[in-house]
Amino acid sequence: MLSKFDYVKPKTLEEAVDFLGNHPGTRVLAGGTDLMVLLRRNLLITDHILDIKGIEGLDRLEYKKGKGLYIGAAVLVNEIYEFPMIRKKYRALYQAAGALASHQLRNRATLVGNICNASPGADLSTPLLVYNAKVHIQGPEGKRVLEIEDFFTGVKKTALKKAEIVIGVSLPEVKEGDSSYFKKQSRVKGHDLATVGISIRRTPEKETLVSMAAIAPTPIRLRELEKELKNREFNEETATWLKDEIKNHVKPISDVRASMEYRFLASGALAKKIMMVMMEEGVE
Repeated sequence: MLSKFDYVKPKTLEEAVDFLGNHPGTRVLAGGTDLMVLLRRNLLITDHILDIKGIEGLDRLEYKKGKGLYIGAAVLVNEIYEFPMIRKKYRALYQAAGALASHQLRNRATLVGNICNASPGADLSTPLLVYNAKVHIQGPEGKRVLEIEDFFTGVKKTALKKAEIVIGVSLPEVKEGDSSYFKKQSRVKGHDLATVGISIRRTPEKETLVSMAAIAPTPIRLRELEKELKNREFNEETATWLKDEIKNHVKPISDVRASMEYRFLASGALAKKIMMVMMEEGVE
């Protein structure tokens, strides 16, 4: 049985921010796929639920040539998966969206909700990291923009301040020839969270960007590994090297989903598999 709470649905961002400022502890509802589970199990008690879906502009999903992609806080994961320019330009994000839970849940879940939940294994986090996404935030002091890498601060923790709300996420334009790939390993296909998630991006300048989830307290970019990959071609030798080397850049734990040892092995296996697939597609 759900605990009792007041349901509020503001029409403007100003109303939402004011309400959050005057009612500490209010939980924000976008898709609600995580929030409602916690409420039903009485793992979360709150006096107020603030539904942002009625706020104009938060459903904006737009690609502009030369500027990039913008995803509003109320945009559903299935909308991301079905958006042609995301599949064409930001493939890892397209793949991660398609791998999140089930079709039914993707019809409720939002990308912004996924990152605000701040799970170490958030499916949509690793594509955002390799694309240097920015988080757009509205609060009592106005708007501010934060690098996605700075948004995650710990397990289930973000850099949001009091009465702030994420209004969207933006990804910069990518050049022709830019390629990326996402994979995750989980106990069962579908609803289960990742035991390891990884995105790899290769730019036309032959820069390789790597990010992972479920192997640290937050989703992370493997920047030291990226430095080592900088002068390496995409070939079988590099893929084999990556499989062995990646374990030196991750710090997984053992939990109910997988052991630390399994995560070390899965990290290397997934990284090699992605590189081999991208090689077969002609990425150099």
